[in-house]
Amino acid sequence: MKPELIVVHPQLLGTMADLAGEFTMYPIWEVDDRKKLIGDVGKNIRGIATNGSKGASAEFMDQFPNLEMIGSFGVGYDAIDIAHAKSRGIVVTNTPGVLVEGVAEMGLTLMLATTRRIAEGDRYVRSGRWPVDGDMPLGRSLGGKRLGIVGLGDIGSRLAEMASVFQMQISYYGPNEKPAYPYTYEPDLIKLAANSDYLMICCKGGEETRDLINADVIEALGPDGTLINISRGTVVDEDALLAALKSAKLGFAGLDVFDKEPQVPEGFMTLDNVLLVPHIGSASTETRQAMGDLVTKNIRAYFAGEAVLTPVL
Repeated sequence: MKPELIVVHPQLLGTMADLAGEFTMYPIWEVDDRKKLIGDVGKNIRGIATNGSKGASAEFMDQFPNLEMIGSFGVGYDAIDIAHAKSRGIVVTNTPGVLVEGVAEMGLTLMLATTRRIAEGDRYVRSGRWPVDGDMPLGRSLGGKRLGIVGLGDIGSRLAEMASVFQMQISYYGPNEKPAYPYTYEPDLIKLAANSDYLMICCKGGEETRDLINADVIEALGPDGTLINISRGTVVDEDALLAALKSAKLGFAGLDVFDKEPQVPEGFMTLDNVLLVPHIGSASTETRQAMGDLVTKNIRAYFAGEAVLTPVL
């Protein structure tokens, strides 16, 4: 009998097409009555395919008494109740490594776009202001600027490597110094911000880092500073960020993630000094396919009785 899986997002079904002959998959978004579906098949479900934003709460897991594993599409797993999964002996996997390049590229893209005012320039041309108002205000250059990275993991270190091409001065903050890297370790986050032109957020999400980037950190970055977040929206105090952008206590921000996405605070919408994109750090064809392939490999390995490739639990 084929193992039965609940699939929570349309994109997963496409990237997991190889599993169709081996598993029975229930795309939960396609049904009008989810409660009925779960009531009908819940006891048969042995796996959940989810992603970093949908996750799997304790309540969701407990609707499936025979649940054995959760395969998550994404490197972050803060939306999965890991403690509850552990208490039930549920295996959890994610997709680290394969999205490093794409997310690091997005961090660099946001730095360049905010620095050279790309989105603002696009609006300037489309609105017809160029021939009426003349040249728009100058942007800046990345060359030689100071980059502070919060979280020098796989993504942070790859982004540092990319930024080195611009001869940027690179420092980083994290729980531990990493002597293998040729960058300056700063154990004080406020000092890192004060000594940076750009603050790049690459750390993990979850309650441990909630509002890590608070009003004090943002104020230390200052009116000429730029904050880039490619991590999780929960890491930044959005109220403090919005207030600083409105009052010009912070110069610019580039945001790929938000606290309650896809809902974005309305106050950001009217500001020219913030660039907003809809969590597309890993949204390239190549990266998403590689992520889907890894979810597939983890699920197939688990139900074949083999070791999963990238376990969280």
